[in-house]
Amino acid sequence: MGLITLSEVKPGLKLGNDVQTLRGNVLFQKGKVILPKDVEVLRAFMIHQVDIEQERTGTSTSGSKASSASSVHVANEKNGERAGKGSSAVSAPVLPSLHEEYEKMVGLTKKAFLSSLAAELPVYELRTQLEALFVHLKQYNVLTFSPRVMQEHDYVYHHAVLSAITSYQLAQWMDLPSKDWMQVAFAGLFHDIGNNKVDPQILHKPSTLTASEQAEIRQHTKYGYQVLKQAKAINEGARLAALQHHEKVDGSGYPLQLSGTQIHIYAKIVAIADIFHAMTLEKIYRKAQSPYLVLEQIQSEAFGKLDPAIVNVFVQRSTQIHNGIRVKLSNNQIGEIIFSDRDHPTRPMVSVEGTIINLMQQRQLHIQEVIG
Repeated sequence: MGLITLSEVKPGLKLGNDVQTLRGNVLFQKGKVILPKDVEVLRAFMIHQVDIEQERTGTSTSGSKASSASSVHVANEKNGERAGKGSSAVSAPVLPSLHEEYEKMVGLTKKAFLSSLAAELPVYELRTQLEALFVHLKQYNVLTFSPRVMQEHDYVYHHAVLSAITSYQLAQWMDLPSKDWMQVAFAGLFHDIGNNKVDPQILHKPSTLTASEQAEIRQHTKYGYQVLKQAKAINEGARLAALQHHEKVDGSGYPLQLSGTQIHIYAKIVAIADIFHAMTLEKIYRKAQSPYLVLEQIQSEAFGKLDPAIVNVFVQRSTQIHNGIRVKLSNNQIGEIIFSDRDHPTRPMVSVEGTIINLMQQRQLHIQEVIG
């Protein structure tokens, strides 16, 4: 069909090329089938014409056979029970879901943490379960994933597992060698294990800590390093992440006031995952915060506190596939993300009942909650 004007665009047509905004951002990708709401989006971005995929003409006999075979296959799948009876075909085993593997990991982590002061960490057992969990990594979206069930006092273990998953994913996004991925996951999983040696009354205190209490809390980094020094199959980078994940690139962190390249890259990665999940997970004394507001805070921390290159990768990649996500805005309106500018990924355009709200322009609004 080739180029057509916006007035000729109809739902059901397939794009022959990417549609780009005036600033060069990809609005819709080649091959996308146009939906009714997409026409409004094109109009909002003042797109005057689009390239539509050429329809194929002529149908071969083999094509008809393939179509018929496909129809039969679909019909058989819909009638799976009848097809299965009297057949020698063996059904494929149902694999555990992301949530099921996640819950197993949380349970195993809890058991390992509680026994870590008296027994050796079961690193190989934890690794096996992490590997089972990472089979489902493509289903994991850091902005939308939420535990199905979380007991009040299990926050520590959920935070550890989520930090492990996100650190593993971020290591991949950073193009670290594959041999580092599991060790970065261990770094995320164990970064706060030193809290086991901190007085629980201080650790879970909801009110402001005194100076001496803050000093005790800060010791968890050293305690964690000491615990991990005794663990097998964990490299020095994972141990240093426990020690250094509160260091800041400007030297203002603790416990050693390290700066820049003195901080191990594992620790820099874990620091971002730690902050994100600490703020987006529900706590006994504090509600979970909007992941988009937390991303904005992490971006602000990139100026002197967190590694700016890693922050940029985390923000860009975590928001890369958020189009279509349903969200609640701070004015309680429900809408759907339809587009985000790569320069401002935390402030996308949201369609609310046919009206497009540009959060870059309407700064008084923000995404309060991700619905799904």
